[in-house]
This record gives sequence, structure tokens and C-alpha cells, in this order.
Amino acid sequence: MITVEEALQRCFALVTPLPAETVPLRQAAGRVLAAAATARLTQPPFDASAMDGYALGRAGAAGAGYSVIGEAGAGHAFEGRLSPDQATRIFTGAPLPEGAETIAIQEDVTVSGSAITVNAATRPGDNIRRRGQDFALGDALSAPRRLRANDLALLAAMNIADIPVARRPVVAIIATGDELVMPGDTPGPEQIVASNLFALEAMARAEGAEVRLLPIARDTEDDLRQVFALAEGADLIVTIGGASVGDHDLVGRVAEGMGLERAFWKIAMRPGKPLMAGRLGAALMLGLPGNPVSAIVCGHLFLLPMLRAMQGLPAAASPTARAVLAEDVGPAGPRVHYMRARLSPGDGLPLIAPFVSQDSALLRILTEADALLIRPLGDGPRRAGEVVDYLPL
Repeated sequence: MITVEEALQRCFALVTPLPAETVPLRQAAGRVLAAAATARLTQPPFDASAMDGYALGRAGAAGAGYSVIGEAGAGHAFEGRLSPDQATRIFTGAPLPEGAETIAIQEDVTVSGSAITVNAATRPGDNIRRRGQDFALGDALSAPRRLRANDLALLAAMNIADIPVARRPVVAIIATGDELVMPGDTPGPEQIVASNLFALEAMARAEGAEVRLLPIARDTEDDLRQVFALAEGADLIVTIGGASVGDHDLVGRVAEGMGLERAFWKIAMRPGKPLMAGRLGAALMLGLPGNPVSAIVCGHLFLLPMLRAMQGLPAAASPTARAVLAEDVGPAGPRVHYMRARLSPGDGLPLIAPFVSQDSALLRILTEADALLIRPLGDGPRRAGEVVDYLPL
């Protein structure tokens, strides 16, 4: 068995980042920016008012008076020039008139006909957004990065309508086993409803992938080969179950017969020991355990980092965080243990408490968990109050 860290590095070694494609700005949310995006203009393009108020020809002390000679609004500049004793009514976003030195907000001004008195001292540059304060022509939004709503606003302001992004990875998911039926079907007396493939589909989609759920592969080599054939064109084939050593665990044998170049099999981790990865033709392959919790935990540890790397993001493990043990825990044993756990508020760091049962078939506990407490391989007993690592869920 190899370590989780070594297995993840072998997974990354299989990955080649996908090529870029150009999409309209409105379709870029959640995609990975493939190349730096360069501003096509300067923002603001002119000195502008940051507040509703009055543009003043000169800053001054409280009590200074000015003659109001015009008005400036967003999209409508005042065409004249202010002398030191003149002002214009101005609104947020309006261009600053020539000769204006400062802006007094309207709450600090007393109006009398066409004259105003400023009731608070003003300083040069008050309430003015200077040209290029946000960004200048040629400034860039760096890549790679997962594009958020805020990034789209910036790209739009930069006057960029079409965005270079990494192509979405196409993931084909294959659940295996005679014991499985799809939700909505009636299980036989010795069958269960397939569940983990829906979690993995949702996880992959949230990470930017396109997902194809293929038919359940039954426990014959012919059926498994037929389902594998339906994965043609996928960038990553994810199998669930059939990767252990039982007589009906056919995935490795069939995939190798179809040309699988296996990178590893079996990891010193719990849950999720019977995991394998490799390359099958033009596609990557990740063989997950069949137990629901094992498959989903391995999805967090391997599938999601691989999908990120395929889209050009850094090849790195899923980020962890730190918490304080809320109770004593025993030794970890000969494999790193990812324990379903619950977080609660603490004094600084959160508190973390593992569930009593860690059976890898129990989905309800996984649903109630918001963290995986990481017990390193060979780690000894830990006392309440010690700081530990966890993987957020």
C-alpha cells in the first residue's frame, strides 16, 4: 500500500491540463480562467464624484460660500470651468468639472437660491474617485483562477466580452454490481439502491465538470466491457466498486484487458483502501471503492484535486483546516483515518468531535458530518484540547 500523498502525486502525474476555449462572459461563471485577461480601458475613465453633493472650485474652511453655476450627473458632464468661488451641483459617478478641487457632500451644505454655504471644512481631493483608481488600460486579471461573480463584474468593467477558459472535463461515472438498482426502481430481496454515484456527480459538477452517468455495469466481464465502451470520449472515467480482490471485483481485470496502464492500487487509508488510478487509452481512470462513504471520501481526496488540475489550477490536495479536539480519541492505526466529525464553535479554533460509528456504509452519519477529522498514519492517542487537522465537507 502507498500513502495518500504518494497516491495523489501519481494521480497528478497522469493529468494533462485541458485546452482552452473562448466563451461569452455570461457563460464564464465557475469556469477556470485560462489566460490573463487584460483591461481594454481605464476605470474610472475620468476623475469622478464619489458622492452626491457640490463640486467646489477651491477647498476651504467651514462657512465658505460659493455660487452654483451648473450641474453634472452620471453620463452628463458640466462643460464649463469653475473659478475658486464657484460650484456645481454634482451626483455620484459624474465627471469632475474642470477647475474643481474637492466635493462637499450635500448633507454638509446649506443652499440659498443659487448660492451655497459649506458647513464643514473641505480638503483637496475629498470625495473624488481619480481616473484609473480601479484599474488602468493594460492591467490584468491573473490566471488560472476559478471565476466568481465578483470576477465577472471586473471583467465586464474591463470591457471584455469573451473569456478564455479551460474546457470542462468530461467525466463518465460507472457504478458496478448486480446488487444495485437506480433510485425509483424496486430493489430485489438482495439488492440496494445506488447512491454514491449521485454524490460524485454533484461534486464533479460543482468542480466544473460535465458528467455522464452510464448504466450500472453488471458483474460479468462482457457487460463491464460494454459499459466501458460507452465512456468513449470522456476525459476521466470514474468507476465505483469492483476494485477489490473478490471473484466479482472485475474492474481492474477488465480495464487492464482493455489497455489500462495502472498507476497504483490500494492506499494506506481508511475508508478507501481499495482505490486505483491509471490511464485507459486517452482517458484517465479512477477506480473508487463501492462502499458509499469510502467512495465519497475518496472523491474529496482524489477526484476533486484531479479535476482542478485538469482545468489548469494548481496540482494540490484539497485544503485542510485546524480545530481543537472536543474529546479524547484513540490511536489511528496502520492507515491514515478520515473520521466523520462534527464541528462546533470554540474559543478561537472550532471544536471537532468524531462520530462514534465510522462504518463506511453509513450515509446518514456522512450527511450529519461537516468535517473529516484526519488521523495520520500511526498517530497515537490524542487528548481533548489538542489541535488537529480536518478536511471541511
